[in-house]
Amino acid sequence: MQNEELYGGIDTTESITQKHLGLSLKKFFFLLFIVVILGVYLGVLLYGTSSLEILFGLQDYQVYLQDEVSRLKLENADLQREYFELKEISAQ
Repeated sequence: MQNEELYGGIDTTESITQKHLGLSLKKFFFLLFIVVILGVYLGVLLYGTSSLEILFGLQDYQVYLQDEVSRLKLENADLQREYFELKEISAQ
């Protein structure tokens, strides 16, 4: 009789998710599926082949290439000046 009294007040018709989260099992799995899909999407967005990490790397590479172009222009100007000086000396 004692066990019946203890277990008599427990409602066994509710699932675990209904007891603890207030959601039916179907809604819980649907929300879990949505969360997993969003997690995968954010992971691909941050670390995939067209990710933010790649974008920042390409921006750094662009700055490097712009600096390299400027340096090569200056070097080219110096070499052209030297070429024309040598050409002028050889013409005399």
